[in-house]
Amino acid sequence: MRAYFAGGCFWCVTPIFKIYGVDKVTSGYSGGEEINPSYEDVKKQKTGHRETIMLEYDPSVVSYEKLLEIFLDNVDPFDVEGQFIDKGHSYTLAVYYSSEKEKEIAEKQIQKIQKETGREVFIALEPFKSFYAAEDYHQDYYLKNPNEFEKELEESGRKEFFSNKK
Repeated sequence: MRAYFAGGCFWCVTPIFKIYGVDKVTSGYSGGEEINPSYEDVKKQKTGHRETIMLEYDPSVVSYEKLLEIFLDNVDPFDVEGQFIDKGHSYTLAVYYSSEKEKEIAEKQIQKIQKETGREVFIALEPFKSFYAAEDYHQDYYLKNPNEFEKELEESGRKEFFSNKK
């Protein structure tokens, strides 16, 4: 099975899913109309795509509900402009659903956050249309560039935000 989540910088949300039994995480782009967009064009807000991760998983190992919980625990759902220092449409949050069941699960989880916090949640819920894998250097960035990855977490404010959230 596959799941598609846009969580801001795809480098930052990739590693957590491997801990929970996801077979493969691919960084890429979804939501726009342009075929095979480039990172530079997506980053410059030219294509309508968001940085997105594609999760390939076995539902007997990890459920879609669990993947969605992990996603929601690792983003700031209240940021309308993007995620942390990354601003613009390409860094906004989205759940791309492939079935009515996935849509229903996501709607319930989003509503739960809003009810518990009393705050508006900014997560687009859109039907899945297409996914384009990002350039090779973006794949498993945290493994290929551990120092740069750690620096990105620090400088973006993501690391401090989640440390203080616990």
